[in-house]
Amino acid sequence: MNLDDFSDLIQRPDGGVRRDAEERRERLTVPPGALGRLDELGEWLSAAQQSVPVRDVEQPRLVLFAGDHGVAELGVSGRSAGGAYELVRAVLDGSSPVAVLARRFSVPTRIVDVSLDCDPELLPESVVRHRVRRGSGRIDVEDAMTAEEAEQAIRLGMAIADEEADSGTDLVVLGDLSVGGTTAAATLVAALCGTDASVVTGRGGAGIDDLAWMRKCAAIRDALRRARPVLGDQVELLATSGGADLAAMTGFLLQSAVRRMPVILDGVVSAACALVAQRAAFRAPDWWLAGQVSGEPAQSKALDRMALTPLLDHGVTVGEGSGALLALPLVQAAAALAAELPEREPEKAEDEEAEEASESEDAAAVDRA
Repeated sequence: MNLDDFSDLIQRPDGGVRRDAEERRERLTVPPGALGRLDELGEWLSAAQQSVPVRDVEQPRLVLFAGDHGVAELGVSGRSAGGAYELVRAVLDGSSPVAVLARRFSVPTRIVDVSLDCDPELLPESVVRHRVRRGSGRIDVEDAMTAEEAEQAIRLGMAIADEEADSGTDLVVLGDLSVGGTTAAATLVAALCGTDASVVTGRGGAGIDDLAWMRKCAAIRDALRRARPVLGDQVELLATSGGADLAAMTGFLLQSAVRRMPVILDGVVSAACALVAQRAAFRAPDWWLAGQVSGEPAQSKALDRMALTPLLDHGVTVGEGSGALLALPLVQAAAALAAELPEREPEKAEDEEAEEASESEDAAAVDRA
């Protein structure tokens, strides 16, 4: 598998449609610029949908890729190693923040077990049926998975994207349910951006103390030594220093761009996968929105590299797609405003006004006569 092939498959949102949307925006009763970034979002959606006026976002979907990472054994996470199962269970039970938000916004949720470290019998068949492997390797001393497993995970993500596009999903909110995932994500970002471990090491969604942060920084430093020799091959990079869930998310993002299906990114994990995907197909980021600032330095670095500006900055660090889901109503509001605000009455041309004035003068002269 060569991810560079996606470069020929992915085209940017329609530039002509975007210009038409911009011209329509100029004609609305609300002055240009008065709606701030909502104008830009509406025009972006028009181009993505190839529709002026823009259509409502009627069938969004929350897609969560789940997996455990062996590097969590080093105590680099606020959660115990192998604990991603508990995150999945909380979403299924409706007790996690993202589950509450999805219920409130009436957004259906899909969980894909790519590499959870638990018995499959503990979860519904619909969740576990796509599993690639049980957990990912400890990336500081070993590969996350084999190259064959990386390709399998990427193809899984592509298949999920196709299923969503075929079912009518018009926008995806993308998140992850992982333990140790931010360590793998920071490693990918540091490798692709050519920076040191200390620059990208954050404290994760669950938060860690200073000692755990130092362990995490050391793990990323060691993982980086293994990542740098394989930077020229995205599949090999994901196999060496990513994880099965991250590989699946990368495939999902690339195929979503092929299918012209917009995606809202959540935190550092989805941003890292997006950065890998951008390396393969430089037009792909035009199909993505950055939902929020997560506070992770690796996320900021990845978004800067892709020129994506987050929609929200509310200090939400819980992960799991929560921040991206909070951005969804903003995107839906932008679509509604762009579609439903009335246009101004067309102004009369100067020559028409002059002709009317002349006719009035002639009529007045006749009256005087």
